[in-house]
This record gives sequence, structure tokens and C-alpha cells, in this order.
Amino acid sequence: MNVMRRAHNKPFKNSIDCLVISYKNEKEDILEKLIITTALTGNVPTKKMNPSLPVTPDEIARDVRRCADAGSALFHVHARDAEEKPSLDAEIFKDIVRHIKKTAPEVIIQLSTGARAGKDWEDRAFPVRLLPEMGSFTTGSNNLPGIIYENSPQFIEFLAKVFGETGVKPEIEVFETGMINNAVFLQKKGILQGPLHFDFVLGAPGSMPGSVKNLLFLTESIPADATWTVAGIGRHEIPLATAAILLGGHVRVGLEDNLTLPDGSPASNVTLVETIVRIAGELGREIATPEEAREILGLPAENKDRILKMV
Repeated sequence: MNVMRRAHNKPFKNSIDCLVISYKNEKEDILEKLIITTALTGNVPTKKMNPSLPVTPDEIARDVRRCADAGSALFHVHARDAEEKPSLDAEIFKDIVRHIKKTAPEVIIQLSTGARAGKDWEDRAFPVRLLPEMGSFTTGSNNLPGIIYENSPQFIEFLAKVFGETGVKPEIEVFETGMINNAVFLQKKGILQGPLHFDFVLGAPGSMPGSVKNLLFLTESIPADATWTVAGIGRHEIPLATAAILLGGHVRVGLEDNLTLPDGSPASNVTLVETIVRIAGELGREIATPEEAREILGLPAENKDRILKMV
């Protein structure tokens, strides 16, 4: 399997030069297929902001099916309570998983451990203990609108050990460069196992701006054997996704991160996935199936349905 990262290690005059040179070099080989992650719901958006936002287990599962049919292989899942507020409630997560597994049994489920829904350590670890194939893991603290997104060093090591004990693969959520260093440190200590997978979250107010220059910097800051995806926030989503397609990375889209299409019209999860599939097709990048995504990410086949025993 040919894993494309960057064309070479020499500095570029500007971001456009980098993309053009990288793409020309990589076209000489067969590009690794593109994994599309859909971040369905998140913690912040509401139906008032966008009526297409899925919040109930049934709505989430139906969106998963539609997005999987459109080309998405991996799904980043948050839970909401009856009042549509962020939740870490165990039974809600179990209900969502049951609905997804019934509707789209082939996809990769990645459960969120984010702190907006609660700060109790065990509550945040519970989605990992459900044994999904993947879970989100933010390896640092940062400012976000109205809050400090707090992940203390002690909590980070605690959650890293939960990932290690369960065999669930973490997606390292990176809002700034130090979070890469923290993840690599945990790998060196033997708590996290490689190859690591990173998600670069760019454009969130208070964190790294959503520029191609910042994306390039982050891709050059991770271990050589790591894989990566990019999640551009708001208007940065589609431009950064296009850059990732050219650079050989992977893409995350969805209403958690962005509520509109490039023309300003309201988006849905499926229209965002369809937009990426169209752009990838025009650039000659094939879309990965869930099974191909598992191979790229190094997910053991025997872990695919462990979660069914837990729900």
C-alpha cells in the first residue's frame, strides 16, 4: 500500500507552489484512497441553526446510511439528550450505536470523548469503554468561544491508558501543534501504540487559523508513519478538504463543523459528503470503502463488531 504524505521535504515558496508540486509528484504514483469522515452532530449546532442537524438516535442513524451511500466510511458521533443538549449519558450512546449498527453495519464508528458534554473522567472515558473501533482524543487544552476546552496532563494520560487497555484506536484531535508533541510523548512512553492517526482541526475561533500554510506545517510535524485528516471549521471546511485531497491526506466534513455549502446555502451532512466526492473525482482521488479505510488506518478486523456485545 502506497501511503502518500508530501512530495518532498524542501521548503516551498508558498502554499500554492506546495500543492501544485506535491500533486504533480504524487500523480506519478497511485494515490491512496480518500477516507471521508462525517462529523454528524457535534456539541454546538442546533436545529434552529440548521434543520438538517441529526440529534436523535434515529436521525443520526438515517444520516449515517445516507452519507455512507454517498461515500463516507467513518463517522464521528456525539450524543444529545431529549432537550438536544450535549450528553455523555451511557444509554444514549448505546441507543445511537444500536441504530447505526442496524442501519449501516459496515461503517466505522468513532465515538466522541469531548469535554463540552461533561468533565467527569469516567464519563468521558465511557465511550471508549463501549469498544468502538475508534474514539476521539484531544491531547491538550485550548480556548474555544466562551470556554476553555480543558484536558489536563493527568486526564490525557488517564484517557490514553484507557485507549491502550481497550485496543480502541484514538484519533488525535489537534487544535495546535503542542497536541502533536503530547501524543508523540505518550507513544514514546508506550501508552499509545502507533501508527498514530491525527485530525487537524483548523479555523476554530481561539485556535489555529484555517490556512493551507498551517495545514502544511502540521502535516510536516507528525511521525512519518502517521495518517492524518483535516477538519476545517466553517468556511474553511471545503478549501482545506481540497488541500488535503491534493496532499494525500484524508477529509472530515459534517454539520458539527460547518452548516453551509460554499455558495452560502444550508448544508446537510450528505450534501457535504457529496461535495467532497465530486471534488475528489475531479482531482482523480478514489474514495475508500469502510474496509479499505480499516486497512489504511490499521484497524483490526476482529474489532469491527466488538461494540455489539456492549450495547
